[in-house]
Amino acid sequence: MCRPQHHKADPDAQAAFKAGFPERLAQIAKDHPEASAIEVWVQDETRVGQKGKVVRRWAEKGSSPRALVHGGFKSAWLFGAFCPERDTGVSIVVETVCAEAMSAHLALILQAVLPGHHAAVLVDGAGFHATATDLVVPPNITLVTLPAHSPELSPPEGVWRFLKGGPLAHRLYRNVDQIMDKCCAAWRSLVNEPGRIRSLCSYAWLMVKPAPA
Repeated sequence: MCRPQHHKADPDAQAAFKAGFPERLAQIAKDHPEASAIEVWVQDETRVGQKGKVVRRWAEKGSSPRALVHGGFKSAWLFGAFCPERDTGVSIVVETVCAEAMSAHLALILQAVLPGHHAAVLVDGAGFHATATDLVVPPNITLVTLPAHSPELSPPEGVWRFLKGGPLAHRLYRNVDQIMDKCCAAWRSLVNEPGRIRSLCSYAWLMVKPAPA
């Protein structure tokens, strides 16, 4: 299946970002000589709600299997951050997206970064990611903003497709608590499968190892 491309996407800007990413990491290492290594993390969030997707399933040839769906509007947001090299990730599930939720997520990433390391965290250009005045960015984290309208440069997009096509597919949710519980269960199944995060998030241009300054 084809993936949609935003009509305002700039392929030249995307190519320049990927080509310049090693230099960007080298600059972060230079700016933080106290760090023994730079860890690359990728962060994003996705909405999970009562209007779930109907996805492909194995069925007898010629049959037309059905899947129950819900027509409600209740939803929650799954925030996820991933370090492909370490095959690990951290998440929170919240009812709304805001700078406070993003700050809480960054605090979790802070706890997951190895002692003495500094994290370069790739985020998209949402206002509560990089431009919110009340966003709290820990000192051992540097946010790196992706080019506008470039979900193809964001590895978590593939994670969300994986979860919504598997553990979160064909679900009925009666309330927000059920949505959040299923998000947590799906996340646990993801992080408990060795190699899955590395497989989904290891974009070639992303897997660079800058030398410490």
